[in-house]
Amino acid sequence: MELLQPDVRFEKVEDITLEFLASKGYSALILDVDNTLVSRATAAIESSVLAWLEGLKQAGISCCLLSNNWHAVVHDYATELGVPIVAKAMKPLPVAYVKALNTIGAKRASTVVVGDQIFTDILGARLCVIDCILVKPLSSTDLWYTKIFRAVEQRLAD
Repeated sequence: MELLQPDVRFEKVEDITLEFLASKGYSALILDVDNTLVSRATAAIESSVLAWLEGLKQAGISCCLLSNNWHAVVHDYATELGVPIVAKAMKPLPVAYVKALNTIGAKRASTVVVGDQIFTDILGARLCVIDCILVKPLSSTDLWYTKIFRAVEQRLAD
């Protein structure tokens, strides 16, 4: 089940420090949106996430959003965050991960994927041979099919 195991887990994205990223040699992040950066319950970007992303940018770390979402709102989030986005990603298929890498001119070895779902974010990163970080979902509000995957994820964690 190595394909379903993250390299490391954090409670939330803001816990991923510049020091941690530097210690691993990461200079780029591919970031999931829904329930990773933005709570599905509130649909708002918290000020702590904005500050975290601003710190990354100031440190010279490239970021690209990667989302299966196809609605206009994810493009609005990208604009608000000031980072590019690859939407309609069809994660875990590798093509969108490669597109995200190309969008920010990043190499796999110096990039880490950050997301809240094992069967999309983590599996997709593994299929692309990119390191990955799993964070806890920001809320329990989810799409009906995501709730099914979360139940399976929970069984895997037990």
